[in-house]
Amino acid sequence: MEGVKNIVAVASGKGGVGKSTVAANLAIALARNGLKTALVDADIYGPSIPKMFGIEDMRPEVSALGDKEIIFPIEKYGVKIISIGFFVAPNQSLIWRGLMASNALTQLFENTQWGEIDYMVIDFPPGTGDIQLTTVQKLNLAGAIIVTTPQGIALNDVRKAASMFINKDINVPILGIIENMSWFTPLKHPEEKYFLFGKGGGEKIATEYNSQLLGQIPLVMEVGEAAEQGKSIFNQGNKSVIESFEKIAVKLISATIF
Repeated sequence: MEGVKNIVAVASGKGGVGKSTVAANLAIALARNGLKTALVDADIYGPSIPKMFGIEDMRPEVSALGDKEIIFPIEKYGVKIISIGFFVAPNQSLIWRGLMASNALTQLFENTQWGEIDYMVIDFPPGTGDIQLTTVQKLNLAGAIIVTTPQGIALNDVRKAASMFINKDINVPILGIIENMSWFTPLKHPEEKYFLFGKGGGEKIATEYNSQLLGQIPLVMEVGEAAEQGKSIFNQGNKSVIESFEKIAVKLISATIF
């Protein structure tokens, strides 16, 4: 994609691990570092990025250029955002076969006027289906980030996601693992850590795939509340989460060619 320097996919083996929250706030963290950042919501069937940014009632500007439509992404927190969620009602389901969904995603990539972008973050849907295959085949990805939770039962799903990227026919490097919900820390007792879902899962997967643990994100109630209100983690008071994403952004920058 002309003008886009680094394309990074954020993936997971299953839903419910906070992948979209990680993708959204990672994009914001990169923008806060002065980088020109874009975020693509590739979850065609369950887009959540517009809700997380508080822009679900907005519609991108669309103009005609010859026989092609040009879409102008919506910008918030310094991030250029595009999602199929901007074009359908929140309660409307998309009853599409895989090919239709893949074609829709391709149009979002190709028809959007991105301009110069340092980092494009792609929020993948869970699993290893058509959307993922279309993206890795059509785009030159700098790499993928895998999101997991610490418990052992989640790791088999993570291995499935990771194995897709390292498949010899795909060969996308795994830039690192992000372990979400690593521990619970009460806001009034920031020094305390309660490991509700076990320990060490992210580090174990990173070692298995000769990658790095980009960061561990604590389970914090304020993060969910911020997402419900269309705010980023940088708009809430828990500093431990903010520091986690700031460190992850720095590690990602150092791991990619810029």
